[in-house]
Amino acid sequence: MLSRKGLIPEDYLLTRLAEDVLQPKFKAKPGKARFVAKNGTCNVAHTNIREQGRFLQDVFTTLVDLKWLHTLIIFTMSFLCSWLLFGMIWWLVAFAHGDLDQRGDDFVPCVTDIHSFSSAFLFSIEVQVTIGFGGRMVTEECVSAIIILIVQNIVGLVINAIMLGCIFMKTAQANRRAETLIFSKHAVISVRNNKLCFMIRIGDLRKSMIISATVRMQVVRRTTTEEGEVVPLDQIDIHMDNPVGTNGVFLVSPLIICHVIDKDSPLYELSASDLQHEDIEVIVVLEGVVETTGITTQARTSYVSEEILWGQRFVPTVSEEDGMYAVDYSKFGNTVKVPTPCCSAKKLDQAGGIAQFKLNEEICKKNQKQIRHPCCQ
Repeated sequence: MLSRKGLIPEDYLLTRLAEDVLQPKFKAKPGKARFVAKNGTCNVAHTNIREQGRFLQDVFTTLVDLKWLHTLIIFTMSFLCSWLLFGMIWWLVAFAHGDLDQRGDDFVPCVTDIHSFSSAFLFSIEVQVTIGFGGRMVTEECVSAIIILIVQNIVGLVINAIMLGCIFMKTAQANRRAETLIFSKHAVISVRNNKLCFMIRIGDLRKSMIISATVRMQVVRRTTTEEGEVVPLDQIDIHMDNPVGTNGVFLVSPLIICHVIDKDSPLYELSASDLQHEDIEVIVVLEGVVETTGITTQARTSYVSEEILWGQRFVPTVSEEDGMYAVDYSKFGNTVKVPTPCCSAKKLDQAGGIAQFKLNEEICKKNQKQIRHPCCQ
C-alpha cells in the first residue's frame, strides 16, 4: 500500500496529515508564536485551572476527549470493577443464606453452584454479559437475589451504553473527515476584478460532499486600545467575497476564497513592505456537514506574514476533458506573478485606484520603460 507521503502532492497541505511532519516547513518569526498551526491545531495551553470538577459534570465528553490508551484503560477497569463489586455482593448473599455450607439435597440456595468467591465472581460475569453457561442460576428462594440480578443488569446496560458510545464517537469523530479538506500552503494578494484582494484556495479530496460548507476568516494580531490596554490576541473578522454568491460554498471542486481589501478590512493599511514586518496571522475556518454521516466537521489553518505572497495569483486547476471536468491537484498550490501595486489599498485609493495603476502599466509597455505607480514611490 502506498504511504501517505507518496499520495500527497507537495504543493498543498492536508489539515490533519500534517501532524506527521517532523519538521514544520513554515516557521514564524523568532519570538512570535502561531495561534493556529498549519494543521489546524490551536497553539493554546490551558494552565492553572482550579475548578477541575467542571470536567466531571460532562463525563461523556471528557471520555471522548481522552487519549485512546486512557479510554481503553477506563473501559477495562469499569467492567472489572463492576464484576468484582457484584461478585462480592453475590458472595455475601450466598454467605448470609448459608449457601457456602454443605447441605442436603432438599436445601434450596439463592444461587446454585456458588461455593467460593471465585464462583461468585464467575456468576457476576455471566449475569452482566448475559453468557449463562447453565451451571449457576438464581432461584426463587431469595427476593434479595432477584433484586440484585435486576440491578446488575441495569448497571451493565448503562456501562455498555456509555463505553460503547464513547468508543463509537472516538472512531467516528468529524475531524477524521477534515483530513481530506485541504488548503493552499500560501495565501496571495493581487488584483481581482479591479480590486486588491486577499485570496486562498480550498478543496475537498473526497467525492462525498460537505453540505452547507461555510468559510470564515479572522485576522489575529497584537493591538493596543485607545486607553492603552494591550490585547495580545485581538481577533478581527474579515468579510469574504463568496465565489458562488450564497452563504455556503459548493465545494465540489477547488475554490478560491477571496477577501476584498477595502476600507473596512483590517488589511487596508498594509503594503507589501509592511506585510513583511507586521506580526499578523490570518485564520481560515472551513465548516460543514458531512454528507454520509450528518456530523458537522471543521478544518482550520492559518497564514502568517511569511506565507502571504504579494503580487501573485493561483493558476487554474480545472479543465474539461472528454465531456467532464477534471481537477489537477498537482497545480493546487501553484501561483504566478501578476502586476500588482506594492502599496497598501488605502494609498492605492488615494492615488486613483486600480484604473490609474493599469494606465501606468499601459504607458510603460508603450514606452518600453519602467514607470512606478505613484503610491509605490
